[in-house]
Amino acid sequence: MTKLPKVFLKELTKLLGRNAVLTETEDLLPYLKDERGLLESDCSLIIRPKTTGEISETVGLCAKHRVPVVPLGGNTGLVGGGIASGGVILSLEKLNRIIHIDTLNHTMTVEAGCILANIQKAADEAGCLFPLSLGAEGSCQIGGNLSTNAGGVGVLHYGNARDLVLGIEVVLPNGLIYENLKALRKDNTGYDLKQLFIGAEGTLGIITKAVLKLYPRPRAFATILVALEELDEILSLFDLTRATCGDKLKAFELIPRLALELEVAHIPGIRDPFTEKHAYYALLELTSPRQEDDLRGEIETVLEQALNNGVISDALIATSQAQASQLWKMREEIPAAQSIEGGSLKHDVAVPVSKSVEFIKKATQLVMAEMPGVRVCAFGHVGDGNIHFNLTQPLGIDKKSFLKKQKVFNHIVHDLVVGMNGSISAEHGIGLSKRDELCFYASKIEIDLMRQIKVAIDPHNQMNPNKIVLFDSP
Repeated sequence: MTKLPKVFLKELTKLLGRNAVLTETEDLLPYLKDERGLLESDCSLIIRPKTTGEISETVGLCAKHRVPVVPLGGNTGLVGGGIASGGVILSLEKLNRIIHIDTLNHTMTVEAGCILANIQKAADEAGCLFPLSLGAEGSCQIGGNLSTNAGGVGVLHYGNARDLVLGIEVVLPNGLIYENLKALRKDNTGYDLKQLFIGAEGTLGIITKAVLKLYPRPRAFATILVALEELDEILSLFDLTRATCGDKLKAFELIPRLALELEVAHIPGIRDPFTEKHAYYALLELTSPRQEDDLRGEIETVLEQALNNGVISDALIATSQAQASQLWKMREEIPAAQSIEGGSLKHDVAVPVSKSVEFIKKATQLVMAEMPGVRVCAFGHVGDGNIHFNLTQPLGIDKKSFLKKQKVFNHIVHDLVVGMNGSISAEHGIGLSKRDELCFYASKIEIDLMRQIKVAIDPHNQMNPNKIVLFDSP
């Protein structure tokens, strides 16, 4: 472990108290490995402050001694954004208060360490909805969600995390506090500074509080699993559903046959809900704040037309919340099933919705030409163009040998994505894992602008150093 100055440790312990400063190996371990177990921090100190004031003083102390700081939320990131190489890891877990809910203004003010599921629950109890929803919501923290501009299944209707924020509070790399917790939907007084920090992955400062947007709580639901034989038909189904149901369409997800087969094999409680096998499935959800809205009737109109036109083969409409939850489990457990099956190379990419099917088909041809037998598991948020183009190792091939092909497959997939004016990181961020990829694919002016912003706000490279782009001192 990297050693820290003794005088720094003494001042830090005096400032925060011994319980907030972790140095024992067994206490450090839960904070050091990333979600996928692929990366591990070289860090001998975890800090757990309880207030924005304590974070401000701590970061100021780190700046004084030139000790790098890596902010850490729920440690559910997938690109190594919370990995430290020296310095300290600053956990936000103690900042977990829901400060205020304004049901008339439809806003909630929270601290950054609040678990996403707890925010969802508090909003629901207040008769509202906080719509950010993703697989890790039971352990991820809102500060991390905002720092990575998290996506999830509700993006189609509600947008990404940055679309759900009205104000934030941030501790800057010098320890000063930028406080702008206005709960305003219109504020044109200069640059929208909060957007600098949302999606910056902690490289410009530490988000400590946020004012979140709330929405009317849905009172009518319809969850539908649709079976298709041809991938080309999924966009026809999407277009028809959106044209008929409008903004009631909350989610539209793609599940391939391979994903379902892996889940049936490895995830307890998951079974094929249809009597016949189908090549692809679309998971749809409609919601409305009006309980009297006939969502089932609307979707039945869509399904009848799609069936008559040969777009779909079969469909299942959930008749209970338990059945709806079971259908969503089919979508959420795909990554876990892949991990159990063996080696998995993951690509979190986005292309225009209209090009999503073309991308999947072309990318599949390219990776299979590179490695015959590779199993393509392309799934996810096809309604907003975000495809998780994951590759499962071929049968009979050694896992380590397969994983060594990561860079080869990255370039195959990412070359195609960029050629379609897409993004090599749709919702997971850049962090450490995709930093070099970003530098390769982004334009020189994009990288230069990012570095200029980094240098202007964090001239000594104190805050989550060497993530997103390599630091370039003035």
